[in-house]
Amino acid sequence: MVSRQTARMKSMMQELIDFTQPGGEKPKLRPVQFASFLEALVEEVTAELAQRGVQLMVAEPVPRVTMRLDSQRLARLFYNLFSNAADEMETGGTISLSCRKTDGELQIDIQDTGPGIPPEFAASLFKPFATHGKPHGTGLGLTICRRIAEDHGGRIWATSTPGHGATFSFTLPLARR
Repeated sequence: MVSRQTARMKSMMQELIDFTQPGGEKPKLRPVQFASFLEALVEEVTAELAQRGVQLMVAEPVPRVTMRLDSQRLARLFYNLFSNAADEMETGGTISLSCRKTDGELQIDIQDTGPGIPPEFAASLFKPFATHGKPHGTGLGLTICRRIAEDHGGRIWATSTPGHGATFSFTLPLARR
């Protein structure tokens, strides 16, 4: 319990630091084999999610593509989305992750089995300090996710049917040869 709260506090502090940097830190793009990156990330977060009663399912196959990424910042985007999904599924549930190539991009979908996003919150999801009545968090996690996706040349959006979970999707451009 204490370690989870400590990790949450560290994450909140990092979000504040990331958000307050003028223009945000520019990504340090390097060639990264995406499937290997994702495999390591999933291995790292699976146990933590399991402690929260959440199962992470990854649809196979993950495209084996080399992309220009800032793996540290992209990991932050994934952590924020996984953490938000787990927070919404207070009694446990499943997060499903899938990836597919579409028109020069890689699209990543992260779907949860939580209660979904109330329609009145949909328009402000990615706005700074939007906590939607939640007692914890900074309201910066999704804003930072948007910044990271855009800094990589992609975009992020959410879809939801209240009562049936939410799906957060983002794109990353495939490396040009």
